[in-house]
Amino acid sequence: MRIGVDVGGTKIEVVALDDAGRTVVRRRVPTPKGDYAAIVATIADLVEGVERECGRQGSVGVATPGSVSHSQGVMQNANSTALIGRPLQRDLSERLRREIRIANDANCFALSEAVDGAGAGARRLFGVILGTGVGGGIVIERQVVSGLNGIAGEWGHNPLPWPRSDELPGPMCYCGKSGCIETFLSGPGLMSDHRLRTGSEREPAALAQAAASGDPSAAATLDRYVDRLARALATVINVLDPDAVVLGGGLSNLDLLYRELPQRLPAFVFCDAPVTPVRRALHGDSSGVRGAAWLWNGDGLEKWSPR
Repeated sequence: MRIGVDVGGTKIEVVALDDAGRTVVRRRVPTPKGDYAAIVATIADLVEGVERECGRQGSVGVATPGSVSHSQGVMQNANSTALIGRPLQRDLSERLRREIRIANDANCFALSEAVDGAGAGARRLFGVILGTGVGGGIVIERQVVSGLNGIAGEWGHNPLPWPRSDELPGPMCYCGKSGCIETFLSGPGLMSDHRLRTGSEREPAALAQAAASGDPSAAATLDRYVDRLARALATVINVLDPDAVVLGGGLSNLDLLYRELPQRLPAFVFCDAPVTPVRRALHGDSSGVRGAAWLWNGDGLEKWSPR
């Protein structure tokens, strides 16, 4: 039995998968706010509860915001700031008395979709999270690529490529720089762009509905969004040339992305006729927790376990 835990800003989710990848148990509870010890206790309680219910012990993988620093063994770059600088992997291992595997939530998302999701069968997959933040994960041969610094796939904190004059210097990002991809392509970034242009506050789903009903300002906002996403994805395709790009997060539900991106990408991808498919995640918001469970699998994922 494989147990996966997804630690989010508002909820912590646990899932138990059988050997065929079928869900046996799934639970969600609120995330303790700003309390590291309570977060560790909640994760451990969820795992132990699942094991009591199933009557057996399982392997445990955890999806987190941020990543484990390979040099220090503590959490870094997490927007759940209570985790930053904390030895989450060590503390959970001690509490649960076994080895725990931890990976960035975008990496877990990408792994889930590569194993049995929208990217199943792809040798190289780039998984994208378009939500409150912007993240990415790289999976090659069903193994996560975490990188020497543990930050592979963090495309959201690179500058927006080929910026227009009105996109410079770009919004300030929490990382301390301006013009990061995340500041344009996250949900808050999309809403901010529309508000700055129109003075109106609209959620992404409302923008899509308004655009479909003929609202020109909403259509213009979404057109800018798709153009920026095409530019940002093109740089990944130019470097990694994946067999598939899979989109997740709340903004991946915008249907126009799958109609428009194939038409926009050729202007920026460095080949004559790019054929990279862009797909919607099959497992939706369950991909992160499923990918955490798949950190233990039969394909040798043990080889890249964080040091």
